[in-house]
Amino acid sequence: MNIGEIIKHLRIERNLSQQKLAQEIGVSQKAIDYWERGINEPKASYILLLADFFGVTTDFLLGRD
Repeated sequence: MNIGEIIKHLRIERNLSQQKLAQEIGVSQKAIDYWERGINEPKASYILLLADFFGVTTDFLLGRD
């Protein structure tokens, strides 16, 4: 899985909307949508925020078990 698919999986697993996740980490809903669809990838600073929010490692988010 790529980072967008992993973000989407974690978000849905926790029953969060794109809007709610966006609010939690301080980005727009459109940014979450673009990440999940593979149009853009999050910057390193957002990868750290996502890892902390979801309680996973950055390696996990990047698909590196």
